Amino acid sequence: MNEIWTIVHRERDALIRDLEALNPQEWTTPSLCPGWDVHSVLAHLVNDAKSTRLGFVGRMIAAGFNFDRINALGIARERSTDPAQTLATFQEVCSRTTSAPAPLATRLVEIIVHGEDIRRPLGIEHQYPVAEVATALQYQAKTSVKLGGGKERLVGPRLIATDTVFDEGDGKEVRGAATALLLAVSGRPVNEGELTGPGALSLTATN
Repeated sequence: MNEIWTIVHRERDALIRDLEALNPQEWTTPSLCPGWDVHSVLAHLVNDAKSTRLGFVGRMIAAGFNFDRINALGIARERSTDPAQTLATFQEVCSRTTSAPAPLATRLVEIIVHGEDIRRPLGIEHQYPVAEVATALQYQAKTSVKLGGGKERLVGPRLIATDTVFDEGDGKEVRGAATALLLAVSGRPVNEGELTGPGALSLTATN
């Protein structure tokens, strides 16, 4: 458990450093997450870092158990007028170990997938620890899309990571770096050529 939080805190710190140099226009860049710009994704990460088990349950009830609504309310609550203030708040909470009532692997999913939601449209490259990316990928592969996972997207393809040990599924092979596989399973677009194999087209077509 402590090892996962160590990685999460390290990745939060790395994202803060990447965002410190953004200009005002870059904060409004559309992210990979549909409907959210870079600033909104950061606000979501602030809300995620502040979440507690009891608080999350209360907000879910208030939101009618609608994940999209609870996310929208969280962004509205944490998105400051000035992106620099939102970033400062993220820095204040980045070392927290509170979480919604979900498996700890979701903390890796959040910081890796949303980190790429932000970085890729801005042209920022970042190397994630591949063992933890594989842990996040394993979780997403077994979790329903309704709960933020990608299980239904894996009906057919077999995912094989080229940079770590990961081999999941029984269908047509899809090969690629674990981060690219994680993004595709999470419903995000990937760059041309990142995924190869006879099943690559069917996987990316579901996003």
